[in-house]
Amino acid sequence: MWWTEDRPAEGGRTTIVCRSADGTLSDLLPAPWCARTRVHEYGGKPYTVTSAGEIVFANLKDQRLYVLPENGDPKPLTPEGDRYADLLVRDDQVWCVRERHTPDGKVTRAVVSIPLDGGEIREWATGCDFYASPTLSPDGRHLAYVCWNHPRMPWDGTELRVTRLTGGGAWTVRGGPAESVLAPSWKDDSRLYLVSDSSGWWNLHEIGVHGDGARALHPAGEEFASPPWRLGGMPYAVLADGRLAVLHGHGDLRLGVLDPASGALTDLDVPWTGWDASLTTDGTSVVGIAYAATTPRAVVTVNTGIEEGDTGNADTEDSTTRDASTGEADTTETGTGETGTRQAGTRQAGSVGCQTLGRDLASTPDAAYLPVPRPVRMPGDVPAFLYPPRNPAATETTPPYVIFVHGGPTAHADSALDLEKAFLTSRGIGVLDVNYGGSTGYGRAYRDRLKGQWGLVDVADTIAAARWLAAEGLADPARIAVRGGSAGGWTVMAACCRSDVFAGGVSYYGVSALAPLIAHTHDFESRYVEWLVGPEDPQVYAAREPLALVDGVSCPMLLLQGLDDPVVPPEQSTAFADALSERGVACTYLAFEGESHGFRRAETRAAALAAELAFYQQLFG
Repeated sequence: MWWTEDRPAEGGRTTIVCRSADGTLSDLLPAPWCARTRVHEYGGKPYTVTSAGEIVFANLKDQRLYVLPENGDPKPLTPEGDRYADLLVRDDQVWCVRERHTPDGKVTRAVVSIPLDGGEIREWATGCDFYASPTLSPDGRHLAYVCWNHPRMPWDGTELRVTRLTGGGAWTVRGGPAESVLAPSWKDDSRLYLVSDSSGWWNLHEIGVHGDGARALHPAGEEFASPPWRLGGMPYAVLADGRLAVLHGHGDLRLGVLDPASGALTDLDVPWTGWDASLTTDGTSVVGIAYAATTPRAVVTVNTGIEEGDTGNADTEDSTTRDASTGEADTTETGTGETGTRQAGTRQAGSVGCQTLGRDLASTPDAAYLPVPRPVRMPGDVPAFLYPPRNPAATETTPPYVIFVHGGPTAHADSALDLEKAFLTSRGIGVLDVNYGGSTGYGRAYRDRLKGQWGLVDVADTIAAARWLAAEGLADPARIAVRGGSAGGWTVMAACCRSDVFAGGVSYYGVSALAPLIAHTHDFESRYVEWLVGPEDPQVYAAREPLALVDGVSCPMLLLQGLDDPVVPPEQSTAFADALSERGVACTYLAFEGESHGFRRAETRAAALAAELAFYQQLFG
């Protein structure tokens, strides 16, 4: 088994780890090698494994593909200058997405094959702005892939296309401007599985290679995928007996086994409450990255075997959810939509064999100091996770709170153990993590609440969250702060501009102005603002962007920024900091050399958290 691990203590580099059959763990890449692709700037899975056990990986520094033999040093496979992602090996060739940047700033992408012996690279699909998920039919005659064009993002509208590898020809199987099709996989030589949100939810479908005989495998008002910010993940895996191991739910995803013939979906009884949307299988066991409230993210394996005859309809069974801290089950209403609840039509399987292969943390703090999330619904049916302070010595009945605003904005907050939250809650500061309108995990209609409304809906939901905390008597209304990163930083700044409910705001590499963002950000998101706000219009932008509304800020702010950020350049933070200083508003700006969009180095993370805590101590007394 192979996976990647980030090493904050080693400058934030990413290595590849191998777990051998006897359980021995080995680092395959010594420093300074770093397995990370920059395709779309967000990257994704940066490696694949050949049948001979060799590793093909993208190296961060030069973005070339290298081949790492079982015993030896990495050897370059591709020339310098291009980037590669979504790698798979078949017939002694690497099939992948290639991204090419020209000196004049133009970016093009294609699906290519690269012979492992270093032969000529061949293009198989070109002409679209973006590609993802190349996969070959079992007989090797057809190549399926997902593609889309500006100004759409992959959660707006994509197409599943197939190219005939012998004789030529390509056609669209499914999808379009208003349908997001993701994660194709071949059932056999003539039929494919895919995820489509044509119903308003990302559900699993089966379809013929020419678009014939399409059917939904388990129609449900829940998600079977997550937005593909990064390339290379698969939210389901085909088992040896033809069933599918699937991830599904609202917000947090849970693991189940789906029979594509009958549509029966059986949840597996596992000790984790959520999964990252990437599964793989050897046919019997499933491997993925799972988490719980007091359990760190871990590479885990689950035996998916269900006793013979254990199928059928679960409409009459109790729906249960597991408490993340105790593992004990309590009864809930079926179909409430709360994170962790099972929907009618699924049934709970008996316990299955589970094993942890590698953990995000070698050890965790005392559980008495780890926060346990409580799913809540705020006014407007906005979901959130409430983390009250958790410290045996804490006695305050109305403590201070920090509202967390996730980035994206097409992303969502989950219930995974997060030591940044624990860092605060263990010190008597509560956390409310809000899935504002536009968050994923709750269907397309909820996602589309943000269409043309960025800076309005997200801000209104965040401000309403602060007022709800105060009205419920959960927080001291004079001691509520707000923090977020990237798009979440935009919401933090805008919320502080439009309201006086916050004692202070913390922005990590946040967006403060739209025109500079469009001019300088990377190609993947260069047209995203058109969906979020609308076509470029100085008057509309000035009515939304924090930099134009800075006169409304009356609370202190802390701005943290990486100086090598290609997604949200440092000028976004410095312009807002300068504007605050000119108006006499207290503002601290901290910049970190060598950091990109998302801090990776241990010393940076420690310094940022220390600064953030000191900021809250000043605000909250």
